[in-house]
Amino acid sequence: MKITRLILLLLLSLLAGFSSDAQNKTKRYLYVATPGIRDYVGYGGHGILVFDINNQHRFVKRIKTQGFHPNGKPSNVKGIAVSIPLNSIYVSTLESLQRIDLSTEKLIWEIPFAGGCDRMSISPDGKTMYLPSLEKDFWNVVNCETGAIVQTLKGFKRAHNTLYGLSGQYVYLADIGNPWLYQVDAQKHTLIQKIGPFSNFVRPFTVNGKESIGLVTVDSLLGFEVGDLKTGKKLASIVVEGWNKGPVRRHGNPSHGIALTPDEKEIWLCDGFNMRLHVFQGKAPYQQLTSIPLKDMPGWISFSLDGKYAYPSSGEVIDPITRKVLYHLEDEQHNYVSSEKLVEIEFQGNKVIRASDQFGNGKAR
Repeated sequence: MKITRLILLLLLSLLAGFSSDAQNKTKRYLYVATPGIRDYVGYGGHGILVFDINNQHRFVKRIKTQGFHPNGKPSNVKGIAVSIPLNSIYVSTLESLQRIDLSTEKLIWEIPFAGGCDRMSISPDGKTMYLPSLEKDFWNVVNCETGAIVQTLKGFKRAHNTLYGLSGQYVYLADIGNPWLYQVDAQKHTLIQKIGPFSNFVRPFTVNGKESIGLVTVDSLLGFEVGDLKTGKKLASIVVEGWNKGPVRRHGNPSHGIALTPDEKEIWLCDGFNMRLHVFQGKAPYQQLTSIPLKDMPGWISFSLDGKYAYPSSGEVIDPITRKVLYHLEDEQHNYVSSEKLVEIEFQGNKVIRASDQFGNGKAR
């Protein structure tokens, strides 16, 4: 009788241990906001699609979102970002900003902003967001918990892409009506310097982990340019070799999308006309290494937190070492999913512990 009771207690203890391990196990998911290519619902429908990174990026679920045009049709998703302490994901559309709780997957609030919304960025402490207007002359500084506007920065032409540096001390702003990358003091919300001028208006960009170098794409260039974030000087202009420019279906410029691998050893660059990713060494003289064909025009590129997966907006999942396409993102009906707005989120239980940035910024400190 005593032996039976001991065995029962041992089994219960083992089951409790397994349950605890399951709760504490880190789960990794890719959160993809759609429609993330203009308002084309043919690239994944409407909502946030969740994919299991640890299980061959298989589709898990679709989270219902708001964000509609006045005519009731889904609006273009312009950006996606995560606040770890608030356990929330944010989606901006042309007209509004949504905050969604990642535990309940319920909408906490949706706020329309005068002047519209574009691609935002959240501070590393998860408290503050820089939210650009929709190509107007200002950025809003927003409280992530309430959605209230803290301050407005004016004096630009066409506010667009936005990126907090890893230090949290600076925010980098790209005004697509100017050939400059702007550096802002994130505490005082004041402009510190302009980096450049670059050869044309600045489009998608990224910065390294030490915030010493900025890599920018610009209008009309199949390639990228390099700026010194300390001195404000332009350092280099790199042209893609062996490929010609041609008309693109979206965004208007040949290279729309650039990313550093997390270890900063490589730079990956989008080529819309040729439907390619071009890979370069991450340090000067930025040797061109190879080109990777895609099934559709790329307009964005980012990486998983561990650097093991590359995510072009055309929907492939690529191994950065072998350069091979491993998977294609598919929805619940096995339709291909493509989006320029996605992030990786890691959970323990139902709490966020890590999250990537939608930009492919470097992580080497």
